[in-house]
Amino acid sequence: MNNEKISAVIDEVNTVAAERGELIECIALALLAKKNLFILGGTGQAKSFCINEFRKRITGAKQFEYLISKQTDEEKLFGRLDLSSLIPGSMPRDELLKDTSYAVLLRQLEEKYADYEIDANPETLKAAHFLEKQLEAVREILCSLKSNTPKMITAGKIPDSHICFVDEIFKANDGILNSLLTALNEHVYTNEGQAVPIPVISFFAASNEIPNFADSSQAILKPLYDRFDLKVLTEYIGERENRLKILRAKQNGGTNTVKATISLAELEAMQREVQTIRVPDEVNDLADRVLCTLRQKGIHVSDRKFLSFSQIVRAKAYLEGRGEVAPSDLLVLKNYFWNKPEEIPEVEQILREICENPVGSEIDRLLTMAGEAFSELEDAMKDDAENLKPYIKFSSELVRIYKSMTALETGGTSECVAKAIGDGKKKTDELNRKAAGMANTTYISLEEKIRLGM
Repeated sequence: MNNEKISAVIDEVNTVAAERGELIECIALALLAKKNLFILGGTGQAKSFCINEFRKRITGAKQFEYLISKQTDEEKLFGRLDLSSLIPGSMPRDELLKDTSYAVLLRQLEEKYADYEIDANPETLKAAHFLEKQLEAVREILCSLKSNTPKMITAGKIPDSHICFVDEIFKANDGILNSLLTALNEHVYTNEGQAVPIPVISFFAASNEIPNFADSSQAILKPLYDRFDLKVLTEYIGERENRLKILRAKQNGGTNTVKATISLAELEAMQREVQTIRVPDEVNDLADRVLCTLRQKGIHVSDRKFLSFSQIVRAKAYLEGRGEVAPSDLLVLKNYFWNKPEEIPEVEQILREICENPVGSEIDRLLTMAGEAFSELEDAMKDDAENLKPYIKFSSELVRIYKSMTALETGGTSECVAKAIGDGKKKTDELNRKAAGMANTTYISLEEKIRLGM
């Protein structure tokens, strides 16, 4: 794996910023997974600083940055129409240079004229003039054969970039909103009927507020917000020691020396390696439990969002140097599942409860189910102690739960996990014993019931 180089970039950027580890890691995850990242935080929280420090360590990648205002127009972001492409008998220089004959003649002309500047020989000038006539003849032929399709000048703009940072993105006016949406979602810019592909790996955006989507005038920005897969909330530096460290660095005029870098080609190789990271069924099962729990808590997660989480956890496993996603990698989805900042603590808690100790969490869930089933049995038998149907139903449910606990045992189960499973099975069988006493029937262990096919 080549993860060492991007890990070195993460470490280096962390040395020049304080308490921004989560944001810096998410920048790396976004680039590895080809996802978009939105940063929410107050002014002066080093949001732009961290993005720019990371971006400048990606060598060979064309980059675009712009601070949006209500006056920003499409040309500032996407480029402008090349008027020469509309003039009969004319063609943009970059289009002419795509023709081999034209490019070769132009180079020969430049070389010949350079010779003339040195020797001032009339014969050299004559030869240069002859090449110029040939070049003009080729240009005229190319212009006569060209289509009348309008061309865009996109050099240095979003359609010409690999990494884009758009600050204060929610200040985008209606005129550029649709173009931004298409760029973020489909990596295409359309103008004058021409679809221009965009090679962007990731879009980064920052803002100090989220629009009030309940307000009809701001609701139009909701699709733009949804185009960002990862979201990070930043705060002001909390620790005094960290504040003073950054303060002293600024007072000493310290420069952020760039030592750790990765090339665009290396980043693309890393992205291909991320694709090979395996996502085991165990992780998918845990992710599904997280989804169901989030929805039960009223946190909206669309099917589209849930079905797209894999690349992010693969990227996290890659940063950790693993070839397979581990349950703990799902914790990074804290910055994937929240929609509103107030949801972050609950999303984090749910992920920790389910993913930090997945077996223990599953045992607790199964024991809760067993307890609820036992309570239902108690209520049913209070009303009719002679009716054994509730007991038979409870016994069948308890056998199913016991089997689920047994299925958690694998060849690689650790001693600690094995103990948790064993304790869970004992507690479940204890409810089985109590139920047998309540129903005045012979106690048969759950292990024996399963062996007998009961």
